[in-house]
Amino acid sequence: MILSIADPSPLASLADTLVATALAAGEAVMAIYGQDFCVDAKSDASPVTEADRLAEAIILADLAKLAPDIPVIAEEACCAGIVPDVTSRFFLVDPVDGTREFVGRNGEFTVNIALVEDGEPVFGIVYAPALGVLFMGRAGLGAEEMKIAAGAIVARRAITVATPSVPPRIVASRSHRTPETDDFLAEYPDASIVPAGSSLKFCLLASGKADLYPRFGPTMQWDTAAGDAVLRAAGGSVTTPDGDLLRYGPSYGLGIEAYRNSSFIAWGGSARPAGQ
Repeated sequence: MILSIADPSPLASLADTLVATALAAGEAVMAIYGQDFCVDAKSDASPVTEADRLAEAIILADLAKLAPDIPVIAEEACCAGIVPDVTSRFFLVDPVDGTREFVGRNGEFTVNIALVEDGEPVFGIVYAPALGVLFMGRAGLGAEEMKIAAGAIVARRAITVATPSVPPRIVASRSHRTPETDDFLAEYPDASIVPAGSSLKFCLLASGKADLYPRFGPTMQWDTAAGDAVLRAAGGSVTTPDGDLLRYGPSYGLGIEAYRNSSFIAWGGSARPAGQ
């Protein structure tokens, strides 16, 4: 099966193929995770390991077979200066989201693959290989959580956002807290704080285990698109602080800078306050 950029409805056909791709990438990541590995620093001082490179190579090879005419914005390629022109439909790939979690060996890192159409993430896979769980979201088709063992799906269930708790359960980044985030949290003094790493934060909302996730620090679109797709498919949303839906695609800046996100707030269910 080859997906064309002209295919008006690719979401149903993507699932099995790209779940297999994510599982293969996760297997490569875990092979590195189980060894002593070197940690290099990219130009922005963020960490990168051989796991990032191997997983991205697997994903890009599969996408080249599946959808040869759909552009792919992939983290490691972009950091190496390979930033293709995109159309209204393109993939976003983060081979190891949460490299700090990977290096810290806490298991909260993910393989992220997303498809964007007209600025919206319509398909996303977030796979946490160390935790044996994979989340998938497809616009109009809902979201799922899959249990993975020995590289295969052993159980799966549909997931949806929960009716928001009062006070809310707020997810805060384990590695990237900022003063602006702390100011936001101060508006909910009775909230319970749920720490988490990588795109799993979106998946906690999508599966009804949390209500809000504020992010007032730098992120790139490949960091968020897959988790955003899962959350939207589960009934949630991701907005800018002004209340507009977070959108994807080149915006300002040149090269890699065109894919930098604004600050955002992820919402589970109807957790938005009045006026948002």
